[in-house]
Amino acid sequence: MKILRYPSAAADKKMRAIIGRDIDFRKADVQAVTRILNDVKRNGDEALIRYCQAFDAPRMTVDTIAVTPEEMAAARAKVDRAFMRALNRAAAQIDAFHRQQLPKSWVDTRRPGTFLGQMVNPVDAAGVYVPGGKGGNTPLVSSVLMGAIPAKIAGVPNVVMVTPPMPSGEVAPHLLVAAKKAGVDAVYKVGSAWAIGALAYGTKTIPKVNVIVGPGNIFVTLAKKIVAGTVGIDMIAGPSEILIIADAAADPEYIAADLLSQAEHDPLASAILVTDSADLAQSVDAAVENQLGDLSRADIARQSLSAFGAIMVVRNLDIAIELANHIAPEHLELQVAEPMDMAPRIRNAGAIFLGPHTPEPVGDYVAGPNHVLPTAGTARFSSALSVDHFIKRTSLIRYSQAALRKEARDIICLATVEGLGAHANAIQLRLSKTKG
Repeated sequence: MKILRYPSAAADKKMRAIIGRDIDFRKADVQAVTRILNDVKRNGDEALIRYCQAFDAPRMTVDTIAVTPEEMAAARAKVDRAFMRALNRAAAQIDAFHRQQLPKSWVDTRRPGTFLGQMVNPVDAAGVYVPGGKGGNTPLVSSVLMGAIPAKIAGVPNVVMVTPPMPSGEVAPHLLVAAKKAGVDAVYKVGSAWAIGALAYGTKTIPKVNVIVGPGNIFVTLAKKIVAGTVGIDMIAGPSEILIIADAAADPEYIAADLLSQAEHDPLASAILVTDSADLAQSVDAAVENQLGDLSRADIARQSLSAFGAIMVVRNLDIAIELANHIAPEHLELQVAEPMDMAPRIRNAGAIFLGPHTPEPVGDYVAGPNHVLPTAGTARFSSALSVDHFIKRTSLIRYSQAALRKEARDIICLATVEGLGAHANAIQLRLSKTKG
């Protein structure tokens, strides 16, 4: 990895390259995905089957697109006890964390003659997109849990899951078992942009939903961007990223492993270490090189580290904190002597991992907080996927006659300033009818 002094011209140039790798879509991809979405909107199941047969499962039919109860039951026999133990732990801890987020309806009657409040209701239906994971060979179980569990806690009555089928037309058993555990109501064997179209517009087989969540490739991401507004979405997610702030006492082997855990995702992933120790910087660089040789995705990790990885050596950790807040990373690890003292100074990060025994993969799988996090600097203004993504807040307002008379003059004044005479008249009329 390249070791740079920060601030410096070279470091600034590197940071511009990393920050500038925002989510970009080619015109040809936008046009292709738009055609697919319009096709699904017009032709429904016919379009889904056509795309599914062409790209995923050649023998897929309308009759086999929905996972059956028999398939769900058969999946349980295909997973081992170790998987069930891990699944149960992850699901329980994700559930416990997200239950703390559940908002409540409330009312306020402190102002005489008024009744104000807020009703909290879940959306009617939500769709969870789960990537295929190398044709089903690497089932992304955590994506099922992170998408479906918050939706069910929010009270969504109909949570459906879509995922690309394997060439055989089946879905990986681990995904089906996870779906059952998370409370998913139906699973459909469709993927890519056409699956997003089905969720956004509905077909005869797949119901239209109100919110779509879950990660995917560039075509899934672009499809979500296009249908946003027709339905709600969680976020437009870019490549994964990690920033580690470390002091001289940090373990270089730990840091190297954690940097590589993100670099292996994608050639566009970003992995950055910021430290006030030049000696640690050198040790981490050597550890990264040593560990790379053991990785099955070493080529991807090398590309990522070369283009968007860096080790920044700063004068002190105050500068490191400033840099972290500027970058607003998806994952931020604080491998310093007193991480709890540093954490309150972090304003912009998707998730903060505190101390040497809290590597980022803990958050990916079992800790409890959601692993669907803002990327590409969007942690400056957005948050992790949560129960909030699946609920609506409706305001309640009731005035008595006396309360309206008390505030009428101010309402009329503001409406008049805005040039909205009918607004003012709606108040004045009531005053006229209630005089005396």
